[in-house]
Amino acid sequence: MNFSKVLNEATMLLLEGLKMTVGISVLSILIGVVVGLLTCFMGRSKNPVLRFIAASYVWLIRGTPMIVQAFLFFFAFPQVIGIFISGFKISAFIAGVITLSLNAGAYMSEIFRGGIAAVDKGQMEAARSLGMSKTRAMFKVILPQAFRICIPSLVNQFIITVKDTSILSAIGLSEIVNKAKIYVGKTYQFFATYILVAIFYLVIISILMVISKFVEKKFSYDKKSSSKKSS
Repeated sequence: MNFSKVLNEATMLLLEGLKMTVGISVLSILIGVVVGLLTCFMGRSKNPVLRFIAASYVWLIRGTPMIVQAFLFFFAFPQVIGIFISGFKISAFIAGVITLSLNAGAYMSEIFRGGIAAVDKGQMEAARSLGMSKTRAMFKVILPQAFRICIPSLVNQFIITVKDTSILSAIGLSEIVNKAKIYVGKTYQFFATYILVAIFYLVIISILMVISKFVEKKFSYDKKSSSKKSS
């Protein structure tokens, strides 16, 4: 257990993996926001087919382990598509983005649904009375307020997504855990290496938790201030 050796030799390698971890997390969250909003609107639609598709998607994602989903996107689906398109392959990065985005999207659709439901119904009625269409009122009036309500939960989902990237080491994504496995395979410094990995995760997650608390307090303060002004 040579900590100084691991610190000197593995730090740069793990930092490379950390860049991949943060990068794929940010990209997946951005895609997940779009997927989550779309799923939320489909779930609120009057069309039963759209509601069924949205409910089925959320059920499938939340009901199956992420590692199984990653294996499906990386190994299984390319094998099926390869029957029709010879030599078809998908990179670990693309499979990872799809897996993380779909997972984040499923959970964020529920976050958005709760945020929209938390907005006073009178807001929609007031917007409609001013001549806005239902769609325009949703995007101009309801969604901005819902986003403010959802921000702490969205930050929390980002934290979860960052930690979930470790699962993607199973398909060979060169994130921090994968880099650690490569180093450990050469040096057998298990304890010191994974302690260092845990420290990197703790630093990133702690920063995100501080941001989450700050944002939550800020918007809580804004709500109190606006309520005092209105009264």
